[in-house]
Amino acid sequence: MEQTVFESVRYAGVCQDCGAELECWGVQALVDGRLRWDVESACATCGFAVAMCDGELPAERRDQMVSEHGPARLEVSAPVKSVVLMRVLRAELGLAVTDARAGLRRVLDGDCSGTLPEMERLARALRKAGIAAVAARP
Repeated sequence: MEQTVFESVRYAGVCQDCGAELECWGVQALVDGRLRWDVESACATCGFAVAMCDGELPAERRDQMVSEHGPARLEVSAPVKSVVLMRVLRAELGLAVTDARAGLRRVLDGDCSGTLPEMERLARALRKAGIAAVAARP
């Protein structure tokens, strides 16, 4: 079983019970090959608390996560079978053929980046397909 990879962010929200500022913690995790987005919130004013599990990572939180932790990059080692890499990109990211070609170029140029769990998910899929790949921070 592969190790769980995760990153977290802390941010403010509004309490749905009293309207006060709500403290929120969000975690993106790679668990059993799937990306998860879990959030816990607690209101210091009224005590309201909630946990939401296995949602979609909001773009704003993703941007915050990349900003706070820095982007993780997908790195591949030669030899790289372009067709195999494009097949993995299409399967994992739902890309069209033309987009997979652009994705291939980004990967080979070292420009494929995102959150650490996102890049680790791609790296694992590539390794499973026989391509040496790692998710790393520069």
